[in-house]
Amino acid sequence: MIVGLDMGGTHVDACLIDRGNIVEQAKTPTDRSDLFGSIWETLNSLLSGKDISSIEHINLSTTVSTNAIVEEKTAPVGMIIESGPGMEHSFLSCGQENIFISGYIDHRGREIKAIIPEEIGESVSRFRRKDIKACAVVTKFSIRNPMHEIKIRDMLKDEFYPVTMGHALSGKLNFPRRVFTSYLNSAIYQVFGEFCESFKQALEKEKISVPVNVLKADGGTISMNAAQQYPVFTILSGPAASLMGACAFDPGDKDAVFLDIGGTTTDISFAADGIPLFEPYGISIGHFKTLVRAIYSVSIGLGGDSAVSVEKGEIKIGPRREGFPMALGGPMPTPSDAMIVLGLLNFGQKDRAISAVKNIGEQLGVDAKTAAQAIYEKMGEIIKQKVDNLLADINSRPVYTVKELLYGKRLKPEYVSIIGGPARAMAPVLERKFNLPCRVPENYEVANAVGAALAKITAEITLLADTAAGVLSVPEIGMYERIDRNFTLDMARQKALELLKQRASILGAEGSKIESEITEESSFNMVRGFYTSGKNIRIRAQVKPGLQYELRGGNYA
Repeated sequence: MIVGLDMGGTHVDACLIDRGNIVEQAKTPTDRSDLFGSIWETLNSLLSGKDISSIEHINLSTTVSTNAIVEEKTAPVGMIIESGPGMEHSFLSCGQENIFISGYIDHRGREIKAIIPEEIGESVSRFRRKDIKACAVVTKFSIRNPMHEIKIRDMLKDEFYPVTMGHALSGKLNFPRRVFTSYLNSAIYQVFGEFCESFKQALEKEKISVPVNVLKADGGTISMNAAQQYPVFTILSGPAASLMGACAFDPGDKDAVFLDIGGTTTDISFAADGIPLFEPYGISIGHFKTLVRAIYSVSIGLGGDSAVSVEKGEIKIGPRREGFPMALGGPMPTPSDAMIVLGLLNFGQKDRAISAVKNIGEQLGVDAKTAAQAIYEKMGEIIKQKVDNLLADINSRPVYTVKELLYGKRLKPEYVSIIGGPARAMAPVLERKFNLPCRVPENYEVANAVGAALAKITAEITLLADTAAGVLSVPEIGMYERIDRNFTLDMARQKALELLKQRASILGAEGSKIESEITEESSFNMVRGFYTSGKNIRIRAQVKPGLQYELRGGNYA
């Protein structure tokens, strides 16, 4: 059996799956001040009376990393950046202390100028003065030769932790994105680590000792130990779980809109010919563009618990959530209160919901039921308008899915798939707004946990070969070895797939379930004078994101 857990901002969702069948589910409120208690309560409810020894592993998705960045609750980071000649420094400054050092490795991986130890010593002094403990070290062409990052890391490691090295996070060439990705990895390291320790304590209390994997933004998973080392990969873990859950219930082959309507936000994703859309260059979060591979997903501040008010005679919903609906004793009217009044939801105290919506109606000059209908319609309209805007943007540029680039593809959704607590209640209004069929799976309330449970372990590597220099490198695994001038593109493909399988196994994937593919390849001659001096070969390979098992009994309600 597999346990799937989704640690959301409003609720912890959980499910227990046995060979593709959902055998149990649970949902409890998230107490951000006591994550351990929230997790323990959910696990206790889910596993009561179950044979714990039959659990194979636990897959977890969480908003911890995303929330820490968005809410600016991150640790101070000292950045040591070696940008080389000809690059403006100011836009790379992202840490609490940013130090630009001398030294240079060129695009071929050759050391042109050595690092100056005194500059590193000065960096240490400045970090100490500001009580900075977390660091990141990024040099421009470290993916071709990481020797400067490694040397600086060795000079810092006894006093600072973590020390993130840029080349260990991605083999892509985009230097600014690698700087920002490294910064974020160190910035969220402590808060994510504390979350993991809370989770481990919950498992110990339940006497559960099984492998734990964490969902990444690309819809795959990595082991919890690997996630603790590289927490930046868990950014947007929650939205990824949403889409994987929707795909588990709806393994179709058509263009579609996927909505996860929660208490705080609505996550919007898309599928092209049944395959989830993908961010090819890396996600943006806050002010930072990163190299984190991710399923395409956009979150808006609109959910069942969003605050409802009247401004200038118009209904305003969100983007803030001030607390629970007034039906549950919350401080402000919410869309959930409106749906309770309309008989679409049934929880809490209906008289409180009526009172909340009546207050909105008085400001609009209408009765409670009319106000409730107006709130309901407004919520549907906001979602429809946002989806239309996103589709216009998507169709203005190349369409990427998790498997391929679709040349000339224009996305034309044929249906809308909805999950999350208010999914069934929102389906009628969204069906009218979109003029498309709206599907709500039977287990829509815990679909995120289902997506987390069924997600595969994924990995990616970048192989770079310079036959003139006689060097092959794979930055993500720290491999740098000699090759001869006869090394070919075919040899590079084979080597990349072999190394990818090894990396995926280290991250926890079972060898028989690793499905690898080449996502990018290039080979061009390097010319010196009038002669070809060698070849520059680049291969990117990945384990395809997807589902471990086909979900059985995933009917629509």
